[in-house]
Amino acid sequence: MGNADIRRLDKEIRRTTKKLEAVQRGEWWPLTSRERLAMTRAMAQGARSIHGGRSTAGAEDRMDSIGSAVETRLNAELTALYGERQRLITEAARAKAAKKSSRWF
Repeated sequence: MGNADIRRLDKEIRRTTKKLEAVQRGEWWPLTSRERLAMTRAMAQGARSIHGGRSTAGAEDRMDSIGSAVETRLNAELTALYGERQRLITEAARAKAAKKSSRWF
């Protein structure tokens, strides 16, 4: 544990932040396969509604709720990554302090 682990976490934090920004722009690439499938089904339902001359409000609401769920998931991942990063930094600082205090000079 140390700088390598912190750098790895920093890289994962950057990656997750990019995914969150992409989802907020409406891009689909950060979605899991299950989320993509749900989004595609909602789009198909909307297309069916249009073809039948009905409103697409239900499909749009479903797509919005899926997008919100993805944002919530990515925010939770970011929170967990930041917490783990802070734990590693604290642990490294304690180890460094213990090493300094154990010196005899």
